[in-house]
Amino acid sequence: MGSFTPKSFAPLDPQSFSDESKAVVDFIAEYYRNIEKYPVQSKVQPGYLSEKLPDTAPYAPESLEDILKDVSESILPGLTHWQSPNFFAYFQANASTAGFLGEMLCSGLNVVGFNWISSPAATELESIVMDWMGKMLKLPSSFLFFGTGGGVLHGSTCEAVVCTLAAARDKTLEKLGGSENITRLVVYASDQTHVTVKKSAKLIGITACGAVDPIMELGKIAREYKMWFHIDAAYAGSACICPEFRLYLDGVELADSISMNPHK
Repeated sequence: MGSFTPKSFAPLDPQSFSDESKAVVDFIAEYYRNIEKYPVQSKVQPGYLSEKLPDTAPYAPESLEDILKDVSESILPGLTHWQSPNFFAYFQANASTAGFLGEMLCSGLNVVGFNWISSPAATELESIVMDWMGKMLKLPSSFLFFGTGGGVLHGSTCEAVVCTLAAARDKTLEKLGGSENITRLVVYASDQTHVTVKKSAKLIGITACGAVDPIMELGKIAREYKMWFHIDAAYAGSACICPEFRLYLDGVELADSISMNPHK
């Protein structure tokens, strides 16, 4: 379990951070070199990990060597290896050097950008990147910061859906005259709507099988009945950056909101 001394408790020592980070990067690189050797689907049984790890947290830090040994022996066998070239389930979750390095920078700088003064660069970079994405997709200016809209970077489309539902609820209740009308709200959704949306409410858009809804037609109906129209383009919506696929977003100008995952 290791021994504890006040000197050993240094949450971030620049030199050890540099040395140990290199060791972790080497560990991950070796994992990718050998990823095809692992079975894509884990062979472990439910509850296997509790038999390998102690039932209480360690009292003192352990060496990185011991930690990586635990990862190799206890964690890797219990993974479903999404990055394996033999993985064909769900959706692709391709890693990249750029993604890793960007994540390291975000984690290393470790800022909280909940408003401008808490981190001006983070706040402004978010708006710039969102507009980059919108312009690549040729979205109307109503979706862009330089126009009359804007967007937010979320950890997942699930988070985006929650925010969209809250925005749609608030705007609709304002039209109806107040929160006492919340029981009058109705949400329409396809039977293929993602389970996250179903847990929160029902929303127009489908992701379960990668199907594509007729956005223009649905948008016109939403406008006629003054409904909030959301496009959930989490699965492959970013393909519409390509001119040959942009037609699948025809009618986006009728939407109130849109979400997508650029990495898919």
